[in-house]
Amino acid sequence: MKKIAIKILKGLGILLLLLVILAGGVYYKSVNYNMYDLQANKELLTEPSDEEGYATLAEELVSQMTLKEKIDQMYGEKMWQIPKLGIGFLLKDRFPHVYVGENERLHIPPWVLSDGPRGARVMDQDVFSVTTFPVGMARGASWDVDLEERINEVIAIEMRANKVNYAATPCINLLRHPAWGRAQETYGEDPWLLGEFGVAAVKGIEKHNVMACPKHFALNSLDNSRFVVDVDLDERTLREVYLPHFKKTIQVGKPASIMSAYNKVLGEYMANNKYLLNDILRDEWGFKGFVTSDWFNGTYDAIGSVKAGLDVEMPYQQVYKYDVLEEGIENGEISEADIDKIVTRTLKTRLKYAFSNDQETYGHEEIEKESHVTLARVAAEKSMVLIKNDKVLPLTTKTGQKVLVMGRLANMENTGDIASSNSTSLNITTPYEGIKAFNETLQNVTELYDGPDTDLAATKAKEADQVILVVGYTFEDEGEYINISGDMEGSAKAGKLVGKKGIGGDRESLKLLPEDEALIQAVAAVNKDIVVVYVGGSAINMNAWEPKVAGIVFAWYGGMEGGTALANVLYGKVNPSGKLPFSIAKNDSDYPYFNPYTLKIEYGYYHGYTLFDKKNIEVAYPFGFGLSYTTYTYDNLQIGKSELNKDGVLRAKVNVTNTGNVGGEEIVQLYVGFKNSSIDRPVKLLRGFDKIGLEPGETKTVELEVNIQDLAWYDPEAKEWKVEEMVYELYVGPSSKKEELLQLEFTVLNSEL
Repeated sequence: MKKIAIKILKGLGILLLLLVILAGGVYYKSVNYNMYDLQANKELLTEPSDEEGYATLAEELVSQMTLKEKIDQMYGEKMWQIPKLGIGFLLKDRFPHVYVGENERLHIPPWVLSDGPRGARVMDQDVFSVTTFPVGMARGASWDVDLEERINEVIAIEMRANKVNYAATPCINLLRHPAWGRAQETYGEDPWLLGEFGVAAVKGIEKHNVMACPKHFALNSLDNSRFVVDVDLDERTLREVYLPHFKKTIQVGKPASIMSAYNKVLGEYMANNKYLLNDILRDEWGFKGFVTSDWFNGTYDAIGSVKAGLDVEMPYQQVYKYDVLEEGIENGEISEADIDKIVTRTLKTRLKYAFSNDQETYGHEEIEKESHVTLARVAAEKSMVLIKNDKVLPLTTKTGQKVLVMGRLANMENTGDIASSNSTSLNITTPYEGIKAFNETLQNVTELYDGPDTDLAATKAKEADQVILVVGYTFEDEGEYINISGDMEGSAKAGKLVGKKGIGGDRESLKLLPEDEALIQAVAAVNKDIVVVYVGGSAINMNAWEPKVAGIVFAWYGGMEGGTALANVLYGKVNPSGKLPFSIAKNDSDYPYFNPYTLKIEYGYYHGYTLFDKKNIEVAYPFGFGLSYTTYTYDNLQIGKSELNKDGVLRAKVNVTNTGNVGGEEIVQLYVGFKNSSIDRPVKLLRGFDKIGLEPGETKTVELEVNIQDLAWYDPEAKEWKVEEMVYELYVGPSSKKEELLQLEFTVLNSEL
């Protein structure tokens, strides 16, 4: 028996050793995976000279493929290669390269995806840091589309330097409700604003031969139930509210790709939704690129996805399996010609990037270089929104002051979500560090208190000359939902959380965390001249404490230079110019219905400022609102022609004057009103904006244009867009608040003018 036991133990020891060796091998290959060239070998493949040539080459290559080789073009990597994702995330805090669509026999190079809403997500194996910008919502608050294009140029440059040529960005899903967990990734609540920023982002990315991929198409505006929720809505709401920004981004920006969403729309998962992926996206809008699925849980039915026009499922072969597709061809559900069509349109798009002549010009020296970091700081400065200022800001720059920076987030490296939109920077300036560095030049003492004792906090606040409270959220509170042990489908069925909540996700309260509110209340009771700095991705309920504080700044998740930018704004080195890309309601019940846990939800025609306008609901802060350290006046609003036909262009101009004592930037907003409409329409809609710089006393004439076709509504019975012949209102001013807007009228006629 003893000998048998020894043999068993030896056998187990050998087995354990083999498992350790195997695990070690998997770990080693996952960390030190093979890197592949993304450039086409021009000695083996002849470079086409035009669009027609790329189409011809793609067709020739597909004609030479076996069915298995064609299917290999329709998914990411092999399943056995996917452990590098988990190991990269869990053990190395890295997002590895996932190579898609390589065919060595036919000399077709692969492509590699990186997320990139705020910085290159995928890094080369000997790169440990990239430039991290403020989140998308912050940049939306800048209302600066030129800045957005420059930011995405930098992200694309750093992607190329990291051997990546496909950017899963921008996120242009609409902010329907402020509790949405991924609000920070998008640009705001308004389709027009989203469309303008989507176009700018795509143009910036594509300048450097990186394939842009707007996401998530479509109607992905809640996160905790995103794998199971079915979104119901009528055709007008779909066309006028949830698709215009995608349409503009596709038709004007011309991205190479687009990503389908996880959710269902009108009962059909988006990966199988032929109406949206094919009938609208391709047939109506003329999209020529290829569609990829969202990762892992984004596909369900191979035959349905082929029919719908889903080109590539990511990140590995889940439903596009050989036997399933072969059987579908054999029984006539699909044809091999359907497969050919998918592979051909993918190839003819991505081969253009594989043949780009600048593949070798992006070295590691491009990553996080000084000009990129400077742009990150500028972006953070231009994004900050001054919400309230009761004569406390800018803070004085006298010497000999005691500055107190408080709050659990005050010295935290907190740049936002840690899931797909994460970006890694080694040099992140926290709010405290930025404020401290600024005050060191003034020979002031800066103290940090980030503890939980509100009595001690109040005592310290009594003794300080300046008190800055940093409050808000982290990746644990909001962001892409990382479901640890909770039951997503069970929670959706129950209408509430079942199991343990994961990381991030949708917020279940619009208030700050109790410890933040307690800190504000305690400090405000002893010092009324406090400044509250909010870090987060969307609107919050400030009712309990807003009247008790002197200053409020929305600093968002400000990126790697957020702390430096914050100090520059607080002390007046930079005049804040950001404005809210969403409305903030007085009461949480004024927003549309929202439940993070649901199998079905209806999206209505009205949300945000259109809802508040329509129901005449007073808001806490209107869409487009933001204060400055100077003042601006608007006058002399004029229209070029007050009568136009349906193909005309409304041309308006207005004088804007800086009537204060410091230079600044103002965001001029143009809205069109529909009070004479014979159908149900919003009170007004944003249809133009411009950000201008003005020195003290300077006046500029701002010219804005509106295509009359952009005033159309969608007639679901006729299945066409229609422009009403009627009198419209033109509003121009500093926000969506009616009392602040100059107003004129113009008429659209059916006759030729």
